[in-house]
Amino acid sequence: MHIEPGIITGAKIALSYATAAGATVYAAKLTWENLRDRGILSLAGRALIATIAVVIFFEILPHVSVGVSEVHFILGSSLLLMLGTAPAAIGLAAGLLIQALFLSPSDLPQYGANLTTLLVPLFGLHVLSKHVIAKGTAYVDLTYKQALAMSATYQGGIVAWVAFWAFYGAGFGAENVAGVMSFGAAYMAVLLIEPIADLGLLAIAKGKRRFEGSTLVTPRLYAA
Repeated sequence: MHIEPGIITGAKIALSYATAAGATVYAAKLTWENLRDRGILSLAGRALIATIAVVIFFEILPHVSVGVSEVHFILGSSLLLMLGTAPAAIGLAAGLLIQALFLSPSDLPQYGANLTTLLVPLFGLHVLSKHVIAKGTAYVDLTYKQALAMSATYQGGIVAWVAFWAFYGAGFGAENVAGVMSFGAAYMAVLLIEPIADLGLLAIAKGKRRFEGSTLVTPRLYAA
């Protein structure tokens, strides 16, 4: 997952550091709450699972460069539903950093922009889940409509942030606008597939009740 190198350059890249810092502060707040409620071993285990999953999403699942960025199956809503928001945020940040340091060094200058692009929609999803999913509903009992709403929120947020960085960094020239439009259109394929992936994972979790009470899944997976 990356904004194409060269789109955000010079002094403009400072904004990405500021937005990433803000996202990191909010992630730290959620992490502290998670540590307080479930302990370090649970958080570390779920964060590790999320990190491994994110590297797989970025590097092994199909991905293609389209316009101003790459189209990936990031499955952010799946990470949140299975592991919780804080572990998902840690996994996204760590997986993105691993990619930038060891697999795509040209992405490192854009790390702040890419981190913002992944985390802010996740936090929006965290807030939305409290309104879309009624109290008393465990995640394993979600409907397709609810899964679609969550996936659309996350993927729509990613497209919006990619568009922002592209226009902020490279302006509104015809080529850049076309690149943003082609990226957004390509991302609709992800929106069609991700809710099905969410429900598939939740169905597996529902059938494997031995995960109930496990410290390696979010408590809301089984308990409302």
